[in-house]
Amino acid sequence: MSGNIKKVAARSRAKQSAKALPKTKAPPREATKQPKSKHELILSLLKRKQGASLAEMQAASQWQAHSVRGFLSGTVKKRLGLKLDSARSKDGELRYTIAS
Repeated sequence: MSGNIKKVAARSRAKQSAKALPKTKAPPREATKQPKSKHELILSLLKRKQGASLAEMQAASQWQAHSVRGFLSGTVKKRLGLKLDSARSKDGELRYTIAS
């Protein structure tokens, strides 16, 4: 019988502590500014006139080089069906752009 009393007492303490917490409203969706996803960040870099280098995409997404290249081939080319162009810049850096 003492086991049941302990369970009931624990439940009532849990209910009391839940009631003591102040209720807060979540801000409306428009008021909270959600950060862009990493996918959106990389796509916005690729849509620029000068495109983006691998290093720029790595810095924006905090991904490793092989992850960025996998995103370019798997998501951008295959899943989204976008045409991806690459060209060497004057300083020898490979820059990627989405062909329009």
